[in-house]
Amino acid sequence: GRELGLAMKYLYVTAPYSDLVNYSFEEIQDFASHGLFLYNTLERVKELPEEMFLNYILDHRVNEEEVLPCRSFFWNELKDRIEGKNAKDAAIEVNYWCAEEATYHSGDDRTLPALTVYRRGYGRCGEESVFLVNALRSVGIPARQVYVPRWSHCDDNHAWVELWCDGKWYFTGACEPLMILNKGWFTNASSRAMMIHSRVFDTKIPEGEVIGTDGMVTMLNELKRYAVTKEITVTVKDAQGLPTEGAEVSFEVLNYSEYAPIAEKKTDSKGTARLTTGLGSLHISARMCS
Repeated sequence: GRELGLAMKYLYVTAPYSDLVNYSFEEIQDFASHGLFLYNTLERVKELPEEMFLNYILDHRVNEEEVLPCRSFFWNELKDRIEGKNAKDAAIEVNYWCAEEATYHSGDDRTLPALTVYRRGYGRCGEESVFLVNALRSVGIPARQVYVPRWSHCDDNHAWVELWCDGKWYFTGACEPLMILNKGWFTNASSRAMMIHSRVFDTKIPEGEVIGTDGMVTMLNELKRYAVTKEITVTVKDAQGLPTEGAEVSFEVLNYSEYAPIAEKKTDSKGTARLTTGLGSLHISARMCS
């Protein structure tokens, strides 16, 4: 009872405010109960760092999708297929299952929840990755969605999945299984990206470079795992040449005939903002907050 109470407290504290009114106690409890089941059943889950368990297994949310309880259902579908497998092999097997259940279909509506992708049998890349993340979390493998807000070499964007095992993050295409991790059709494209980010809902931010926030969501820079990077420093000064603190600096790439932001930062007391990015071209703008 106490463990369930703590799990529910975590989910309610870190959830977007809209979740508190849109979803019932029982719906959120389904995620908490299954997370505790995994913690008490699987030794590899119990051995995880606390923040890894809380953010990437217990958490009910991946992106902006509707929250539909699905974890215990996915677990029952997958438990026999991953029996006896280590985390890495289990993750590959889970992705094969996801590929059997869903295929790619483009769309521009709100991101479908994992259970709807399963029922319909299709989804765009963001929805396929929400599906795979939930399936991985359902079997006790920490997972998150990563996202290229805009490609820097062509018009469009893309999302895929990172999973944690053997003490580090690996990546894979969602519903695009290969026999090994850290490989996908987008591997070369991602090596040319200027930004790849993950999202975290916790108020305690995991270690990493913050590149922006959206309400209760914090975006973390994951580019170093994919591309050759460099750190750039931007200094903002006022008309008198003095450093400007608190200016919003927008780092943008040309995509779909517009400058689209890939990261947004505020200047420090020295008027500087730093970003780790790729070796391509950036359009940078700065403005004072009103």
